[in-house]
Amino acid sequence: MNREPIFIHRLDVRFRDCDPMGHVNNAVYPTYLEQARFAHWRALWGIDLEALPGGTPGVILARLEIDYRRPAKYGEVLEVRIGLERTGRTSFTYVYEIVDALGQLVVDARSVLVMYDYKHGTPVPIPDDIRQKLGGA
Repeated sequence: MNREPIFIHRLDVRFRDCDPMGHVNNAVYPTYLEQARFAHWRALWGIDLEALPGGTPGVILARLEIDYRRPAKYGEVLEVRIGLERTGRTSFTYVYEIVDALGQLVVDARSVLVMYDYKHGTPVPIPDDIRQKLGGA
């Protein structure tokens, strides 16, 4: 990540997250990123996305890229660092680092999130108040 993170979320590696070799299964990391995103949004908006006022668009995941750098194991405490790479008209891009307690990089990732009108099934512009809270221009 090239700049300071805009949000940090810590989580414990659970036994159920691990494969028979004792490592966090690769399929679990998207859930870790999702947990961090939702924690960030709760912190930004002060409420869960499901409880946003009527007419407020939702957010959908459009793209996810993950690079696995080293294995994490049961019992470790991981830190998910989120950075805002880009804000567009209807989408924004997060970059992530997941590091262990020693600061070693476990995963780096990137996701594109789209503001979405579920009623009409279409992307919509990012509302100004949400754009400001994200820190986008």
